Amino acid sequence: MAIRKIVTIDDKNDVLTTRAAEIDPKELGSADFVTLIDDMVETMRVEDGVGLAAPQIGVGKRVYVADTEDGPIALVNPEFTKRSKKTGKYEEGCLSIPGKFGIVRRASEVTVKALTIDGREVTFVAKGFFARVMQHEMDHLDGILYIDRIKEQQG
Repeated sequence: MAIRKIVTIDDKNDVLTTRAAEIDPKELGSADFVTLIDDMVETMRVEDGVGLAAPQIGVGKRVYVADTEDGPIALVNPEFTKRSKKTGKYEEGCLSIPGKFGIVRRASEVTVKALTIDGREVTFVAKGFFARVMQHEMDHLDGILYIDRIKEQQG
């Protein structure tokens, strides 16, 4: 396992603003993929994050990791199949935008469908803070930063 460098908005790298590529399920379980996930979890923990998307370490693939009460999870090619109409505004920060915070409105609940690192399909409902983390990390996979959401909500 290795700690990877976090790509920031100050870097000359468009990986943060480009939609990440779908992962071929045949990649799952490969040594390179397992190393990527292990590195992402270790990097997230060292940086005191609660989630980390592959683009944040310069990898343009649709995978993110997040901490849960039961330990870290990795979600491959995730998608939301449902979002609640109920929303809430809360302060967010981002490892890719160090030292900055802003208020973002997000759905209070989302239904997530994804593959696990061993290729199983999972579907679950994320609520509250965990739903916020899911949406923040999904935005990274779509090339959206939380500061984009702030601008969108002000306009």
